[in-house]
Amino acid sequence: MDEHAGGDGNGGARARGRDETEEERADRRWVELLQEVRVTQTGVQILFGFLLTVVFQPRFVTLSATDRTIYLVTVLLGAATTGALVGPVALHRMLTGRQVKPQTVDWASRLTVVGLVLLLCTMASALLLVLRVALHDTLAVWLVVPLTLWFVLCWFALPLWTRARHALPEDGQPRSGHS
Repeated sequence: MDEHAGGDGNGGARARGRDETEEERADRRWVELLQEVRVTQTGVQILFGFLLTVVFQPRFVTLSATDRTIYLVTVLLGAATTGALVGPVALHRMLTGRQVKPQTVDWASRLTVVGLVLLLCTMASALLLVLRVALHDTLAVWLVVPLTLWFVLCWFALPLWTRARHALPEDGQPRSGHS
């Protein structure tokens, strides 16, 4: 069936672009979300693991108080990011068999978005620390700000702009002639 086909004979009750039940939709959305989380989890785990080793390096004791503070904030953000991105798996595991899959997928999706926001903060903080140590001057901030804006553009602005541009009207049917 065409992905943009209309309803299912139930008065448009399934006018979401696919002919699937709420449970089938939740299953599909869960698989898609799980793939997305796998990609981010790997990167976050590598970054967080690296951050945990920094404190044990000989050069750590030579960091300024400001750089140590940035390091601590970065580690805490990394831990929070890890929690948010592992959260969907724990949520799913704890709620499996409770007949709440659509709600589980919604909450897991929200946790993933929170994880992405925290990842943005972790990346910006880690970049600031590394560039401050590497450059020994305030140029670090001037490099981190545009990179952070780039992440915001790629991770949030572009998807939200695309979502708004291709929003379905209230009847749930795609707009004809819309490019």
